[in-house]
Amino acid sequence: MSVLDRIIRTTTADLGARMVRIPAAELEARALMAPRRPSFAAALCAPGLSVIAEHKRRSPSRGAIRVDLELTEIVRDYERGGAAAVSVLTEERHFGGALDDLTEAAWVCGLPLLRKDFVVDRYQLLEARAAGASAVLLIVAALPIRRLEELHGAALDLGLDVLVEVHDAVELDVARSIGARIVGVNNRDLRDFSIDVERTYRLLDGMPAGALVVAESGIRGVDDARRLAAAGVDAVLVGEALMAAPDPRLACEELACACG
Repeated sequence: MSVLDRIIRTTTADLGARMVRIPAAELEARALMAPRRPSFAAALCAPGLSVIAEHKRRSPSRGAIRVDLELTEIVRDYERGGAAAVSVLTEERHFGGALDDLTEAAWVCGLPLLRKDFVVDRYQLLEARAAGASAVLLIVAALPIRRLEELHGAALDLGLDVLVEVHDAVELDVARSIGARIVGVNNRDLRDFSIDVERTYRLLDGMPAGALVVAESGIRGVDDARRLAAAGVDAVLVGEALMAAPDPRLACEELACACG
């Protein structure tokens, strides 16, 4: 069983427990009453290469990344450091996140917020909307095509932007077929968590016309970002490099200034 398979299995089990605690009808009412956040897509359309700065406590491949800083401090550092948007990892068992992290980020940060998780059900879209997300992640490798298409449409209906994540040309064809407007190329293979930093470049020519392109994982600093910008990428999603930096605000500022 791959790492992704294990994460999907635990995600589904945890989701079932949450659905018992808060019925879907109640959650939907909360979601529809929640104020709209700034547009994630609009933030990525700004001139230059946009930085999506991620709050990420740990990962299956690296273990603990940063445990000495509070989420509020990190998110505020990202906003002050020039990030265009903030990604909040909410998966608990493998990444140390929580849905409450997204709620807290929405209270202290005015930037668009991406809920980064392994979405398998519309209920998670309602959770994201109620907690203050502007956008959600849908991973092509994690979903049957019909379910992916259904969740993509449901997210848009709820006023959420969708970052559709791909790893190869076959998955990119799927993203195109469902009308993805924002496509993320994850340089990390979620089956074994290996990184291939050239993956984004290989897939650029096959991107849907007009789609915003986000490079994810393996971006270590200014040189990587500048190279991606020159290739035509619209945004970079950076977590570990910022979280592990001695001064996350300064690291984000240097990246944002170099990309602007």
